[in-house]
Amino acid sequence: MRSLLVITNADAGTSDEATLATALAVLREEASVEVAKTSNPGELDGVLHRAGGRTVVVAGGDGSIHAVVTALHKRHELAGSTLALLPMGTGNDFARGNDIPLDIEEAARLVITGEARPIDLIIDETGTVVVNNVHVGVGAQASRKGAKWKTRLGSVGVGKVNLGKLGYPIGALLSAFHPPSWRLRVELDGKVVNDVDRPVLMVAIGNGGNVGGGTELNPDADTEDGRLDVMISRAVEPMAKLAYVAKLRRGEHDERDDVLTLRGKTVKVSGDEFWMSADGEISGPERSRSWRLEPAAYCMILP
Repeated sequence: MRSLLVITNADAGTSDEATLATALAVLREEASVEVAKTSNPGELDGVLHRAGGRTVVVAGGDGSIHAVVTALHKRHELAGSTLALLPMGTGNDFARGNDIPLDIEEAARLVITGEARPIDLIIDETGTVVVNNVHVGVGAQASRKGAKWKTRLGSVGVGKVNLGKLGYPIGALLSAFHPPSWRLRVELDGKVVNDVDRPVLMVAIGNGGNVGGGTELNPDADTEDGRLDVMISRAVEPMAKLAYVAKLRRGEHDERDDVLTLRGKTVKVSGDEFWMSADGEISGPERSRSWRLEPAAYCMILP
């Protein structure tokens, strides 16, 4: 019988507990299951210390999968790990981008029947990991402003059909009226693909494509293809910003003439001070940051 270690948030609410119970009932039909609740990095590290080669099932959202991958990376145990995901977050962008069902019973069945496949990881020069996507410029501002809208609208609707996924586009629209353009040098695999004389609205680096609860920022990104997808938006004029946001909502922004899409292994961004949104976590300001792809960094159970 397979052995699973399910890691969940100790601060989860009553509705999350009920959702988790539904998933556990499915898992326990086919596997031996231990559930561990954690509320901080120290507790998480202690739980992972006793994982013992079991499949680690993350019951949570994008922040939870980021936390577990970060902890395993710090322990130098990521390469030998197999993870699975029960999507219980607000945005669930990592699940969306990897075709992991958002229905909790279907996701639990996937844990049992899915295939463990190697997937990629982004690592910056400080050793910080990015599981899904990192973006700078107006995108980070959109995440900051969109977070409250995602929370407000997430309760409007039922199940997958809710307005929470409009949070990021709304944040992008609000930000479009205020941010300056950024003068940034973007280097891809050592080659300058945008210099400071060409202002940009944002730069997105995708291992996965979805951010903000379903916005396809890097529509063609694939966590299994061994490449980073880089999107550079040069839509800096007022009307161009509005048109860009409208296209962004439909995942069609990459069709615009002022949007550049590229693929590579390493990316460096430098120039004006910028904020970053990495797996939904905002940090900065920075003047320079670089990222590299770590191909096949760990295994994830996927459809």
